[in-house]
Amino acid sequence: MNAVVPTVGLADIEAAAERIRGHAVETPLIESPALNDRTGLRVLLKCETLQRVGAFKFRGAYNRLVQLNDDERTRGVVAFSSGNHAQGVALAAKLLGIPAVIVMPDDAPSVKVEATKGYGADVRFYNRLSGKTREEIAAEIAQERGAVVVPAFDDPHIVAGQGTVGLEMLRQAHALGATLDVAVAPISGGGLLSGLATTVKAHSPQTAIVGVEPAQFSDTLQSLQKGERVTIKPTGRSYCDALESPFPGEITFPIMRRLVADVALVTDAEVADAMRYAFSTLKLVVEPGGAAGLAALLAGKVSTFGGTTVAIVLSGGNVDPEFFGRVIRGEA
Repeated sequence: MNAVVPTVGLADIEAAAERIRGHAVETPLIESPALNDRTGLRVLLKCETLQRVGAFKFRGAYNRLVQLNDDERTRGVVAFSSGNHAQGVALAAKLLGIPAVIVMPDDAPSVKVEATKGYGADVRFYNRLSGKTREEIAAEIAQERGAVVVPAFDDPHIVAGQGTVGLEMLRQAHALGATLDVAVAPISGGGLLSGLATTVKAHSPQTAIVGVEPAQFSDTLQSLQKGERVTIKPTGRSYCDALESPFPGEITFPIMRRLVADVALVTDAEVADAMRYAFSTLKLVVEPGGAAGLAALLAGKVSTFGGTTVAIVLSGGNVDPEFFGRVIRGEA
């Protein structure tokens, strides 16, 4: 008999908002006249670049770890991530006094690796292209230590925590006198997008939800087109290291299938253009994956479904300084 896949509802996200209150940052929703002029739309940017650890991932990580019992906290947690989830779990663990081991690819951006170590986590490296997968390594560590595995997206508590982005965004948009026609967020495994979609559609059913993923990691788009989860075999890397999951989550996919209206694909060149625009015009430092939604908008790939007001989640700002310099100079 097939196991029942957990789902996430508005009540779960509202409960998560209470748990993270006073620990996560309520990030600003900003508006740029220059961006409005360029697009001919009213664009609101949810700046999760200013969240603790520089990305939305702290929300879900804290919501998951704060619910561990005393015995689980003593045994610790293990997570696997290219960087932002790693940092989110590492900081949440530090705040809660929980030992944490993080499995990271050996080519992860150094700024993310050093930050993860800086929060006190034990970092274990693996090679993306050979040997055991990060899931296998994390499972072995968890078995050895009796630790709790904290997935990056396929966990209802993680999804609920990420959904708090939507609660804040809707409240802030209302304060600005805006009714959202479209809400846009990047996709890796779908934790952010499914949480955001759950929140936004519950409060604003007319708002269309649009996801964005790298062109060479189009697993969610292919899955939605096929009607079932698809695992892709990428032939290369993306600038968006945070969005390189080869499949949507078991928990997140049914939510996205039900609530997401469209998925846009962006190229590395479009992402680099968006990062330059964010830096030069918006005065924001945004990492490649965090800039995916803005890249899709600037490239004319976001359908507004006849609307004029678009909210975009800038999901993270943890970019390697050397790579960022090349992007800004137009060398990448």
